[in-house]
Amino acid sequence: MAHTDTMADTLHFELVSPERLLMEADTDSVMVPGAEGDFMVLPNHAPMLSTIRPGVIEVQEAGKADATRLFIRAGFAEVGPGGLVVLAEECIDVADLSKADLEQRIKNTTEDLEDAKTDEARRHAEEELVHLRQLLTVAS
Repeated sequence: MAHTDTMADTLHFELVSPERLLMEADTDSVMVPGAEGDFMVLPNHAPMLSTIRPGVIEVQEAGKADATRLFIRAGFAEVGPGGLVVLAEECIDVADLSKADLEQRIKNTTEDLEDAKTDEARRHAEEELVHLRQLLTVAS
Protein backbone atom coordinates (compact mmCIF):
# COMPACT_ATOMS: atom_id res chain seq x y z
CA MET A 1 0.00 0.00 0.00
CA ALA A 2 1.40 3.38 -0.99
CA HIS A 3 2.04 5.92 1.76
CA THR A 4 0.29 9.27 1.24
CA ASP A 5 1.40 12.38 3.04
CA THR A 6 -1.74 14.11 4.36
CA MET A 7 0.24 17.29 5.16
CA ALA A 8 0.72 17.86 1.41
CA ASP A 9 -3.07 17.88 1.07
CA THR A 10 -3.51 20.81 3.47
CA LEU A 11 -2.17 24.31 3.82
CA HIS A 12 -0.67 25.27 7.19
CA PHE A 13 -2.12 28.66 8.17
CA GLU A 14 -1.13 31.09 10.93
CA LEU A 15 -2.87 34.36 11.76
CA VAL A 16 -0.71 36.62 13.89
CA SER A 17 -1.41 40.02 15.47
CA PRO A 18 1.26 42.29 16.94
CA GLU A 19 0.41 40.82 20.37
CA ARG A 20 -0.02 37.08 19.76
CA LEU A 21 -0.83 34.10 17.57
CA LEU A 22 -4.58 34.37 16.91
CA MET A 23 -5.19 31.19 14.91
CA GLU A 24 -3.21 28.23 13.67
CA ALA A 25 -4.79 25.50 11.56
CA ASP A 26 -4.33 23.06 8.73
CA THR A 27 -6.66 24.28 6.00
CA ASP A 28 -8.06 23.32 2.63
CA SER A 29 -8.00 26.96 1.49
CA VAL A 30 -7.79 30.55 2.70
CA MET A 31 -9.37 33.52 0.86
CA VAL A 32 -7.35 36.68 1.56
CA PRO A 33 -8.44 40.30 0.91
CA GLY A 34 -5.28 41.39 -0.90
CA ALA A 35 -4.55 45.02 -1.67
CA GLU A 36 -4.91 44.24 -5.40
CA GLY A 37 -7.96 42.01 -4.98
CA ASP A 38 -9.03 38.86 -3.17
CA PHE A 39 -6.89 35.79 -3.72
CA MET A 40 -7.27 32.18 -2.67
CA VAL A 41 -4.36 30.23 -1.24
CA LEU A 42 -4.48 26.45 -1.64
CA PRO A 43 -2.03 23.71 -0.62
CA ASN A 44 1.27 23.91 -2.58
CA HIS A 45 0.64 27.56 -3.59
CA ALA A 46 3.57 29.39 -5.17
CA PRO A 47 5.51 31.66 -2.78
CA MET A 48 4.23 35.23 -2.68
CA LEU A 49 3.92 38.32 -0.50
CA SER A 50 0.95 40.70 -0.49
CA THR A 51 -0.36 43.60 1.52
CA ILE A 52 -3.89 43.20 2.87
CA ARG A 53 -6.69 45.74 2.62
CA PRO A 54 -9.52 45.90 5.16
CA GLY A 55 -11.82 42.97 4.49
CA VAL A 56 -12.82 39.44 5.39
CA ILE A 57 -10.41 36.52 5.37
CA GLU A 58 -12.17 33.16 4.99
CA VAL A 59 -10.40 30.15 6.48
CA GLN A 60 -11.64 26.72 5.39
CA GLU A 61 -10.16 24.38 7.97
CA ALA A 62 -9.53 20.83 6.85
CA GLY A 63 -12.40 18.57 7.91
CA LYS A 64 -14.79 21.42 8.84
CA ALA A 65 -17.95 22.23 6.91
CA ASP A 66 -18.13 25.98 7.56
CA ALA A 67 -15.40 28.51 6.91
CA THR A 68 -14.25 30.85 9.68
CA ARG A 69 -14.77 34.47 8.62
CA LEU A 70 -12.56 37.13 10.21
CA PHE A 71 -12.45 40.86 9.51
CA ILE A 72 -8.88 42.07 9.08
CA ARG A 73 -8.12 45.77 9.15
CA ALA A 74 -4.73 45.66 7.41
CA GLY A 75 -1.53 43.67 7.30
CA PHE A 76 0.58 41.34 5.17
CA ALA A 77 0.20 37.82 3.81
CA GLU A 78 3.19 35.62 3.04
CA VAL A 79 2.99 32.25 1.32
CA GLY A 80 6.14 30.18 1.71
CA PRO A 81 7.28 26.59 2.04
CA GLY A 82 5.80 26.44 5.56
CA GLY A 83 2.34 27.59 4.42
CA LEU A 84 0.49 30.91 4.75
CA VAL A 85 1.22 33.45 7.46
CA VAL A 86 -1.02 36.50 7.80
CA LEU A 87 0.23 39.37 9.96
CA ALA A 88 -2.87 41.37 10.86
CA GLU A 89 -3.02 44.85 12.38
CA GLU A 90 -6.41 43.97 13.84
CA CYS A 91 -8.67 40.93 13.58
CA ILE A 92 -12.34 40.52 14.60
CA ASP A 93 -14.49 37.41 14.22
CA VAL A 94 -17.36 38.35 11.88
CA ALA A 95 -19.71 36.23 14.04
CA ASP A 96 -19.05 38.65 16.93
CA LEU A 97 -20.14 41.75 14.98
CA SER A 98 -23.58 43.18 15.67
CA LYS A 99 -25.07 45.51 13.06
CA ALA A 100 -27.16 47.34 15.70
CA ASP A 101 -24.13 47.83 17.97
CA LEU A 102 -22.03 49.13 15.09
CA GLU A 103 -24.78 51.52 13.95
CA GLN A 104 -24.95 52.94 17.50
CA ARG A 105 -21.16 53.30 17.62
CA ILE A 106 -21.24 55.09 14.23
CA LYS A 107 -23.91 57.48 15.56
CA ASN A 108 -21.83 58.17 18.71
CA THR A 109 -18.63 58.67 16.73
CA THR A 110 -20.40 61.01 14.28
CA GLU A 111 -21.48 63.10 17.29
CA ASP A 112 -17.89 63.02 18.59
CA LEU A 113 -16.71 64.28 15.19
CA GLU A 114 -19.23 67.14 15.24
CA ASP A 115 -18.15 68.05 18.79
CA ALA A 116 -14.39 67.75 18.12
CA LYS A 117 -12.50 70.82 19.31
CA THR A 118 -9.04 69.96 17.94
CA ASP A 119 -7.65 68.67 14.65
CA GLU A 120 -6.34 65.60 16.48
CA ALA A 121 -9.78 64.79 17.92
CA ARG A 122 -11.35 65.31 14.48
CA ARG A 123 -8.77 63.05 12.79
CA HIS A 124 -9.25 60.34 15.40
CA ALA A 125 -13.05 60.42 15.02
CA GLU A 126 -12.78 60.34 11.20
CA GLU A 127 -10.47 57.30 11.33
CA GLU A 128 -12.81 55.54 13.76
CA LEU A 129 -15.80 56.25 11.48
CA VAL A 130 -13.99 54.71 8.49
CA HIS A 131 -13.16 51.63 10.55
CA LEU A 132 -16.71 51.25 11.93
CA ARG A 133 -18.21 51.59 8.43
CA GLN A 134 -15.83 48.88 7.16
CA LEU A 135 -16.99 46.59 9.96
CA LEU A 136 -20.64 47.38 9.22
CA THR A 137 -20.25 46.10 5.65
CA VAL A 138 -19.53 42.57 6.97
CA ALA A 139 -21.76 42.52 10.09
CA SER A 140 -24.94 40.46 10.23
